[in-house]
Amino acid sequence: MNHYEAQLEEFTISTDPSLLDVDAIHRFLAEESYWARNRTREQTETAIRNSLPFGLYKGENQIGFARVVTDFATFAYLGDVYVIGEFRGRGLSKWLMRVIVDHPQLQGFRRWILATRDAHTLYEKFGFQELVHPERWMEKPATDAY
Repeated sequence: MNHYEAQLEEFTISTDPSLLDVDAIHRFLAEESYWARNRTREQTETAIRNSLPFGLYKGENQIGFARVVTDFATFAYLGDVYVIGEFRGRGLSKWLMRVIVDHPQLQGFRRWILATRDAHTLYEKFGFQELVHPERWMEKPATDAY
């Protein structure tokens, strides 16, 4: 798979997994996110390895991340989206989302999904909405799922 890159001023988004700072990603998810506090380092590594990762960088420093779990044909799950605190409020999360939804390998799907507790307005800007047919969806959540 070819790696995808986008540039905005001094910021870069790349899907190249070799650029990822897995320590920083795991630290943010385990210490600052509400959705992955109990995730182990091994689980973080496995999740990244089995996803299309989007690293957000200022120079060589990773300042954000997101990943897409997909079959590249019909379905995508967006998860682990974040921008570190000192870089929030600059439009970088919107740019990250635009790069993700415009990615050439992520087009024509029947459905994208995600789960969020507090970022509905961000995702609505990119076409996400409440489930159209919630009666068709089921889940098997972990006891500590958010």
